[in-house]
Amino acid sequence: MKMEQLGRHILVEYYNCDESVLNDHQTIERIMVRAAKKAKATVVESVFHLFNPYGVSGAVVISESHLTIHTWPEYGYASVDLFTCGDKVDPWVAFDYLLEELKAKKSESTEISRGMVDKIKRFSDKELGRITFKPEEEIA
Repeated sequence: MKMEQLGRHILVEYYNCDESVLNDHQTIERIMVRAAKKAKATVVESVFHLFNPYGVSGAVVISESHLTIHTWPEYGYASVDLFTCGDKVDPWVAFDYLLEELKAKKSESTEISRGMVDKIKRFSDKELGRITFKPEEEIA
């Protein structure tokens, strides 16, 4: 199968979430790390911050890119980015898991293709040859 893009970026809005979950720094980090693992991503590191008086922001860095979240517990709202590269990770699995764990009653999402191979080749100043997410020799 010919690769057409390096990555998929899903921008998500979760509404009417459980406010206590959205304001729990440790729970949000646990949920985000599990979402990455359920999507079959390789977790590298995570960092999360609890704001005063409320709200959590954080990122899970994965070998295949990242998952980020910003919460507004006072509105029952969370904004999430699920950016994955390659074809082994399914960001929609993470999306479904987060929908359930945040107890969102509604969500909206938009998927954007990232790293369009044709454009990378067209705009490059050099000959790139075959473009892959991870060159075969680097996968070990």
